[in-house]
Amino acid sequence: MITAIVRYRLPAAIGREECRAHFLSIAPGFGDVPGLIRKQFIWSGSGIAGGVYQWERREDAHRFYQGPWLDGIRRRYGTDPEIEYFETFAVTDNPGGVVLVPE
Repeated sequence: MITAIVRYRLPAAIGREECRAHFLSIAPGFGDVPGLIRKQFIWSGSGIAGGVYQWERREDAHRFYQGPWLDGIRRRYGTDPEIEYFETFAVTDNPGGVVLVPE
């Protein structure tokens, strides 16, 4: 399992509410992305937004972060995203503290 943290700087004209509204409008479209397990949409008061993604395989992430997705980030925010990849050793789900250890 792979966790990717994606960040990009928002233009000054996009504040918290605009970012939130956009994220809520696009969130349902991530339900059928091949290899995507989960995505968290993130925003910071410092003007950074993005997502924390869990993927089945790194190849799934690389394939997704090209083409239309990358074009959309560039068009909306005028910048390339920073993407950091991590191998996920364990996930604890709450409530209950259930620990998942990916193979």
